[in-house]
Amino acid sequence: MTPMNQEARANEPRYTNRLINETSPYLRQHAHNPVDWYPWGEEAIERARRENKPILLSIGYSACHWCHVMERESFASEEIARLMNENFINIKVDREERPDLDQIYMNAVQMMTGHGGWPLTVFLTPDLVPFYGGTYFPPEDRYGMPSFRRVLLAVAEAYRNDPEGIKRSAWSVLSALRRMNVTQASSELLSTEILERAYASLSRSFDQVYGGWGRAPKFPAAMNMEFLLRFYHRTRRSAALEMVTFTCRRMAEGGIYDQLGGGFHRYSTDERWLVPHFEKMLYDNALLSLLYLHVYQVTGEILFRRICEETLDWVVREMRDESGGFYSTQDADSEGEEGKFFVWTRKEIFELFEPGEAEIVCAHFGITETGNFEGRNVLHIARPIEALADDFHLSLEEAQRIIENARRRLFVARERRPRPGRDEKILTSWNGLMLQSFAEAAAILDRDDYREIAERNARFLLEHARHDGHLYHVYKDGRALFDGYLDDYAFLARGLLALHEATGTLEWLEEALALSERMIEEFWDEEQGGFFYAGRNRDDLIVRPKDFFDNATPSGNSVAAELFLRLARLTGREEFNRYAVSILRLLRDAMLSYPSAFGGALSALDLYLSDPVEIVIIAPTKEAGRELRRKAWRPFLPNRVLVQSFGEDERARKLLPLLDGRAMREGRPTAYVCQNRVCREPVTSADELAQQLA
Repeated sequence: MTPMNQEARANEPRYTNRLINETSPYLRQHAHNPVDWYPWGEEAIERARRENKPILLSIGYSACHWCHVMERESFASEEIARLMNENFINIKVDREERPDLDQIYMNAVQMMTGHGGWPLTVFLTPDLVPFYGGTYFPPEDRYGMPSFRRVLLAVAEAYRNDPEGIKRSAWSVLSALRRMNVTQASSELLSTEILERAYASLSRSFDQVYGGWGRAPKFPAAMNMEFLLRFYHRTRRSAALEMVTFTCRRMAEGGIYDQLGGGFHRYSTDERWLVPHFEKMLYDNALLSLLYLHVYQVTGEILFRRICEETLDWVVREMRDESGGFYSTQDADSEGEEGKFFVWTRKEIFELFEPGEAEIVCAHFGITETGNFEGRNVLHIARPIEALADDFHLSLEEAQRIIENARRRLFVARERRPRPGRDEKILTSWNGLMLQSFAEAAAILDRDDYREIAERNARFLLEHARHDGHLYHVYKDGRALFDGYLDDYAFLARGLLALHEATGTLEWLEEALALSERMIEEFWDEEQGGFFYAGRNRDDLIVRPKDFFDNATPSGNSVAAELFLRLARLTGREEFNRYAVSILRLLRDAMLSYPSAFGGALSALDLYLSDPVEIVIIAPTKEAGRELRRKAWRPFLPNRVLVQSFGEDERARKLLPLLDGRAMREGRPTAYVCQNRVCREPVTSADELAQQLA
C-alpha cells in the first residue's frame, strides 16, 4: 500500500493498495482505502502463517448498497484502517468471482450468528478456518450492534490472549462445515406425493393479499412459481396457476419492476412489492423473464409477454457487451445515494408535463408530495388504465396513449441523469441462465433478433470462457479468470440445450454434451453422489462444498438433474438418467421437508415423473420447418422433447434415436408426435400439429 506524496494533486487518491491491479470492479472500489488489502491468494495466506496473524476476510459485491456504506464508514477511515493493518492480514473477495469461498464462509457465519448477508465479515486462523464473524458492522455502536472498532479490538485481543479458545472455536466450525457436506440418498420411492406435498406447503404459506411468500423483505420466488406452473400443467389445479398469475401481476405493477426501463430490481423491502432494493442482477432478470414467458404461454395474456420482452430488451440495451456477453449487475446507488436514478418528485413531473397531463401521470404511477421512499417516489401502477380512464373521463385509448407517451418522456428524462454503476464482469453461469431465456423467447415469441442474441452469446462463451474443454468462471478485460464451478458447467450446458431445441442446430447439443461429460469428470462425488460445487483441483478451500438449495439462483445440482433427464431422453444415453436420479434421491427427504428451498429440484422431479410429449420435425431446410417449429413451441409443454432434422443429416440421426425411421411425407416438412409410447399420425401442416398438441 502506497500513500501519495505531499506534492500529489488534491484530486488524486491519498492511498493505493494491491486491489488496484484486480479486474473486479468491487475490489477496485476498495483500491484507494488506507486498508492494506490483499486479494485472496497465496501471498496473503503465506504472510498470515509467517506472522501468525488472523485474517480479516471481507466479502461483498459491486451492487451491494451496504457494502458501499461499510466502505465509506470504515474502510476509508484511517483510524479503523490502522487497527486492521496492525492486527490482521486483510483480504477482500468479490463473491461473484469466488462463490465457493462465499458459500463456505457464509455457511460459517450463519452457523455462528443465525443470520448472514453482505458485506460478510469473517475472521480466520492462518489455516483459513473461521472462528468469528458477522455481516455489516457500523463505525460506532448503533442499531443494537457493536462498532467495528470494538469488534476489531476484541478479536485481536482474543487471538493474542486465548489461542486455545480460538482453536476450539475454529475446530467446532470446521467440523460443522464438514458435516454439511455429508449426504445420503433416500431408499424411498420418488413419487408424485412429493409434488403434492410441496404444492400444499406453498399454498399454506402463500400471501393472499400481495402475492409471493414471506414478509419483508420479499424476494421473487421464480423457481417456486416455475414448479407451480408445472404442477398446474400436471394436475389442472387452478389454484396453482392463480398463485403464479396473481404474484406476477403484483410484481409487474410494483416498484420492484422498473416501470420505465424494464427489468426487475433485486427484492422488495416491503411485502407489497413497492419499494425495492434498487440493484438489478442479471440472474434475477434471466429467471423472471423466463417465468413471465412461461406464464404468457399458459395464459395468453399480453401483460406477461410485455414484461418478458421489456426485461429482455433492458438486458440488450444496458447489460450486453458488444462481444455478445452479458454484464453482471447494475448498482443500487448513483451519486452516492440509493435509488437516486430511479425515483421522482411530484415537482419533476409537473416540470415535464402540462398540469392536466401531469395529474394523470401522477395518479397512474402513484406520485405524491410526500413520496413513498425518503420523500421521493418509486414509480408503480397505483391506478391501472381502466380506472384512470374513469377517473379522468377519458376513453381507454386516450388513457393508454397518454401513459405510453408519458413513459417514453420520463424514460428520456431519466436517461439524462447520472447512471448507477455497472459491474461489467461476464460470469459464465449467469450468462448461461440468460442464454436459456433468450433461446426460449426466440422460439416461443418467434423473435429472430432474440435468436441472434442467444447464438452470439453462446459463441462468445464457448470461444472466450473455455480453453481445451475447461470452463472459466469470469471473463473481464479480455481475460478468462478463475476455474469454472459446477454452476458454470450446468447453467451453460442447459442454455445450450435450450438453444438447440429452439433452433435445431446440432452444434449446440454437441457442446452441451461435451460440457456435461466434463462436468461429471470434474465435480461428481463418486462416494456419496451429487456434484461438488468446486472442481477437483481446488487447494485453497478448507472444505469442498456441495450446494443443493435453490436460492437466488437454482443450485447446480438441480439444473444438472433436469439437464441430464433431458439429455437422456434426447440421446437415449441411460447414464445421464442414472446421474439425475441419484441427485433426486439425495434431495428426496429435503424436498418433502423444505419444499420452498427446492423449486428447481421439484421441477426436475416433475420432469422425471412425467411422460413427455415427443415431437420430431423433419424438413428439407431449417426455414422450411419454421411453421411446424413455431407450433411445437407455442403451448406450455414443460416436459416436451423436441427433435429436429434438416436435409440428410447423418450426424443428427446417429446422435438422436428419435429420428430412427422418421422421414418426410411427400417431400414436405413433417411432424411426428408421440406420448406414452403411442404415436399419432404424422402431419405436414402446422394447424394439424397444433391440434395434436392441444
